[in-house]
Amino acid sequence: MARCTAPVRGHRSASAAADCPACGSRYGRYSGYSSYGSYSSPSYSSLGNSGGGRSSGGGSGSSARPRWSPASSSVAYTLAEVRALTPFRESVEKRAPLPDLRDVFLCHAWDDRSGAAKELHDLLESRGVRVWFSEKDVVLGTPLLREIDRGLAKSRVGIVLVTPALLRRLRAEGIADKELSALLARDLLVPIVHDTTYEALREVSPLLGSRSGLSTAEAPMADVAAKLAELVVIQ
Repeated sequence: MARCTAPVRGHRSASAAADCPACGSRYGRYSGYSSYGSYSSPSYSSLGNSGGGRSSGGGSGSSARPRWSPASSSVAYTLAEVRALTPFRESVEKRAPLPDLRDVFLCHAWDDRSGAAKELHDLLESRGVRVWFSEKDVVLGTPLLREIDRGLAKSRVGIVLVTPALLRRLRAEGIADKELSALLARDLLVPIVHDTTYEALREVSPLLGSRSGLSTAEAPMADVAAKLAELVVIQ
């Protein structure tokens, strides 16, 4: 029986999870917190026959274009990323008819509010993404937890910016921990790992660490934001 490599090497990203001999074969399914719901047909197209200039193939490092990515887009995805993100796109599309929803809820550590979280927020909004961000959406004097609950309820999908500061906050079971618990319960959660590793995340939150997401170690923050924007914006 193939053994999962996560305890040793960690699933640092969608590509790493797909390369795992134990988890890679389950990559197209979802059950509970650690895998993805099945879907009837691949929701991506290999660019080998589309003239897009990216190579195609079966490996996790091969390039592919998901069906939601415009033909004119220059954003490059691995096949593993397309497989990982497809269930989130399907959830976004199902919730698209609901009125007045933000595209994403940005969960972050308080210490990152004017740093990495602000950078990601600005990059997303520059691409037309409507972001619920506590720094602009929580009015002074209002109960923070109540506003967070409202923000979660009015967002199509959640993203968690995983940084060293967030890991410290999760250990302390602060506000970020409560946000994360609510997002995990909704099964609509994309982790964005920045300046840390999936191995470090798994030590603090095995449930979140079992989720496939994106990492700024593999692509700059601007590229990560571009992928998220294509994922959540309905054209």
